[in-house]
Amino acid sequence: MKIDILTLFPEMFNLLEYSIIGRAIKNNLIEISITNIRDFSNDKHNHVDDYPYGGGNGMVMKADVVYRAYEHIIQNLDYKPTVIYLSPKGVTLNNQIAKNISKLEHVILLCGHYEGIDQRVIDEIVDIEISIGDYVLTGGEIPAMVLIDTVSRYVDGVLTEGSSSDESFENGLLEYPQYTRPELFHDIRVPEVLLSGNHQEVDKWRKEQSIKITKKIRKDLYDNH
Repeated sequence: MKIDILTLFPEMFNLLEYSIIGRAIKNNLIEISITNIRDFSNDKHNHVDDYPYGGGNGMVMKADVVYRAYEHIIQNLDYKPTVIYLSPKGVTLNNQIAKNISKLEHVILLCGHYEGIDQRVIDEIVDIEISIGDYVLTGGEIPAMVLIDTVSRYVDGVLTEGSSSDESFENGLLEYPQYTRPELFHDIRVPEVLLSGNHQEVDKWRKEQSIKITKKIRKDLYDNH
C-alpha cells in the first residue's frame, strides 16, 4: 500500500519510523511519501494561506498552492489515487472504514491547517473527508497519523495473522480483559478460568467479559450487537 501525505509540517511524521508501522515500512509492506505543501508556493515568502473572503478569524490555505502539491504527486500516474482530507466535518473514522481503506493501493492524505483549506480545491480533488472524533485539532497531521496507524494494521503482513481478530470492535464488542505473569499481583489473582487449560471455558469467559464491558462502557455498541 502506498500512502502520500500532503502537509505543512513533514517533521511531525517522524513518529511513523517506530514500532509496528516502522517495521512495515522497512519490510516494504507500506510505502509512505511526504510532500511539503509549502514547497509549491509561488510567493517569495512561501506563503500558503490568506485571509478568508467574507471576513472572519484566522487564515485559509490557498487552493492553488494545495493543487500544485497534489499535481506533483499524480503527474506521472495513469490513475487517480483516493484523496482523503482529514477534517472535523468528515465522517467519523471507525474500524470498517479503516478496513476499507486498507484495501486501496494508493491514498493521498491531505492535512489542513489554520481555518482549513479553500473549498474549491477540496471539491476538485478530495474523495472523502474523515474525522477522528467530535473535537477540533490544530491541524490534520495527528489525525493522519491515527488513520495511518489503524489502516496499516489491516494491510496483509503487517500483523501476525489472526492477531487482531479478538480486538475491540472486531465483533461489535469491546475487548475482554488481558492478564499475564505474575499470577498474583497486589493480592489479586488471575481469574481461575484462564489457568484451567479449558479453551472452551476460556472462550466462554472472554465472550461474557466482552459483553459485560461493552454494556457498561459503550451501550451504543451493546444495543446494536
